[in-house]
Amino acid sequence: MIRTGLLGGSFNPAHGGHRRVTLFAMDALGLDEVWWLVSPGNPLKPKAGMAPLFARVKSAAKQARRAPIKVTAIERELGTRFTVDTLTAITRRYPKRDFTWLMGSDNLAQFHRWRRWREIARTMPIAVIARPGYDTDAVASPAMAWLGRHRVSPARFRDGARRSAPQLVTLRFDPDSRSATAIRRADPEWASRMSANPVRDQVTYHLIHPETDSRGAAPA
Repeated sequence: MIRTGLLGGSFNPAHGGHRRVTLFAMDALGLDEVWWLVSPGNPLKPKAGMAPLFARVKSAAKQARRAPIKVTAIERELGTRFTVDTLTAITRRYPKRDFTWLMGSDNLAQFHRWRRWREIARTMPIAVIARPGYDTDAVASPAMAWLGRHRVSPARFRDGARRSAPQLVTLRFDPDSRSATAIRRADPEWASRMSANPVRDQVTYHLIHPETDSRGAAPA
């Protein structure tokens, strides 16, 4: 079984903070690799200011170079919009991988708002990475009240032969000041400077072309 972490996000754009926290989680959890799931569109985030899927995948591929990180827009191919549907489809398509869902404590704080969030927790283990300013809300969240009974230490999780679900691991991570919001604020035209060459999805191996629209969907 290949131990694979899944980190979803807009990656609008991807930056060194994404890479740093991914490599930290890999080491702490004993993962073989991590897939960055570049979302065509996050239902909980506004569409305004969202760069085309092509540009976001390309920025992620640049940050993932020479690391055991695969960048994918597999949700576009699967036709899924919500995390629960994406993770269910991925586990069915890749049964020989042992998946772990990675997310920040900011996501845990609102996890109870996600569609069928308990089903997500039953699909694969969840590793939560602390983010400054969100820990209090995460600990007090309805999702934490339910997930807390399934909590295990990072060492026990890392040494397990195969992970079961539901299972929760929390990781402490030194703050990283980099953020996609700050990058967009300083350089709102970053996506327009991406070369027009198609980028290859590193999981499905399909090409992603620059004519994807601002929501990340391929033209009809």
